[in-house]
Amino acid sequence: MTMTPAEGDKILSANFAPWVLDLGLTVEEVGEDRAVLRLPWSERLAREGGGLSGQALMAAADTATVIAVSAARGGFVPMTTVQQSTSFQRAVTGADVLIEAVLTKLGRRMAFADITLSDAESGALAARASTVYAILA
Repeated sequence: MTMTPAEGDKILSANFAPWVLDLGLTVEEVGEDRAVLRLPWSERLAREGGGLSGQALMAAADTATVIAVSAARGGFVPMTTVQQSTSFQRAVTGADVLIEAVLTKLGRRMAFADITLSDAESGALAARASTVYAILA
């Protein structure tokens, strides 16, 4: 059974630190090997010049991976980031960001994902990330 966005939102609220919740992320879509989250635009997250901060984008990519792994495993299990690499391609100003995490490999103890972060209004690619997670349970 595929996880619903509402179930993904419950995983967010029950398992993430308050500062991650302060980003305002919401789960837009969930599939068997993927998750799409929305990071709403906020002046609080903008850097000098108005671009959304890289730290917020990296946290969103990391969080989207947890939701994708949870969807693939049928629910949340304890896990931790082993590696994350992010390449920023353009600034996002004044627009929400859609974060799509796609699992490329899911094993019993490790998960690998590729993440795209796009301007929700224009669809322009803002960043790409890759993550590696250790599954602890």
